[in-house]
Amino acid sequence: MNTQSQPTDDALLVMSFNLGDAVFGIDALQIQEVAKVGGVTCVHHAPADVIGIRNLRGHIVTVIDLRTRLELGRVTPGPENRILIVEGQGEPIGLLVDWIADTINVNPADIQPAPANVHGVQSRNLRGVCRGCRRLVALLDLATVLQLEAEAGQPLVARKQLHA
Repeated sequence: MNTQSQPTDDALLVMSFNLGDAVFGIDALQIQEVAKVGGVTCVHHAPADVIGIRNLRGHIVTVIDLRTRLELGRVTPGPENRILIVEGQGEPIGLLVDWIADTINVNPADIQPAPANVHGVQSRNLRGVCRGCRRLVALLDLATVLQLEAEAGQPLVARKQLHA
């Protein structure tokens, strides 16, 4: 993993990752852990983007396919796949990504608004766009990404379905 240098006092540390050919990023302070995919158990009748649950050191983690959540298809299974562990609605949530790219320092003043031609799910979930390691990085608004199921009236966490 490459790391861009020259951080400033107010720099935002961003973990960038790939979803297909697109590069996205999340504030690294919101990521509790990066885990390998192994041991995901399917949950029947879960929303389409919930691939299952995983026991991570005694904590049940709902694993969401981030590409599906953003309407970009499905993550292609492979050895490079990783799960970004974040917190959503007070529970650990895993975001399945194709692979981790870089950790970059971003000056908040360098974050540009999302392009006007980005619509739908992608536009609602973007905090902005910045340049990182010779590529544009679409910064996700994690709170908005994790709210989609709640707004649709469906539970975000599959654990609720285990007790039915």
